[in-house]
Amino acid sequence: MSAQLKAGAPALTPQAFPVVRSMRAERLRQKPCVLWFTGLSGAGKSTLSGLVEASLFKRGYLTYVLDGDNVRHGLCNDLDFSYQARIENIRRVGEVSKLFVDAGLIVLTAFISPFARDRALVRELIGEDQFVEIFVNASLSVCEARDPKGLYRKARNGSLPHFTGVDSPYEAPQLPDIALDTSTMPAAECAQKIVDYLHQGGWLLSGAVARPHEHS
Repeated sequence: MSAQLKAGAPALTPQAFPVVRSMRAERLRQKPCVLWFTGLSGAGKSTLSGLVEASLFKRGYLTYVLDGDNVRHGLCNDLDFSYQARIENIRRVGEVSKLFVDAGLIVLTAFISPFARDRALVRELIGEDQFVEIFVNASLSVCEARDPKGLYRKARNGSLPHFTGVDSPYEAPQLPDIALDTSTMPAAECAQKIVDYLHQGGWLLSGAVARPHEHS
């Protein structure tokens, strides 16, 4: 199917519509972007993305979290964990994130995304000025000690091959926009640092306010 689509690509023409991203962003009173959380399993990516989203949502910003496990249950349930499948997994997430940004949302993605090249491709796809790479840093020993889903245990006994940090590499970001050490810093403090970064960088427009029912 993919080969057929590529072969027919010259006949495809993107359709332009009168409502564009800037208009949606103005309506929502926010600057759309992707907050890309990357790090080892157990580092705290899902925890932090949930805390940051809750904080932003409470303040009236429209957000959405794309989480690795959740996406694997739907959009990417046909992929395994081989090298090529992982590349495709991140490519799909990048394309979905791009659509959400076009819709005007602040998107938070929680994926190991172990390969630097794939993260760079997503940054290029989304746009440099709308992509924030967040390195959720915790050592392998710390993540393995946490092992919230029992994945490291399975990887060590051979029942979960191609697992990042065990028998598949993780390429840590060299120059992330935000780097957080979750082995020494509480999750709430890490989340606040991300929100502060967004405020200081002009991502959060002052016009957004909490909805009335959110005060209850």
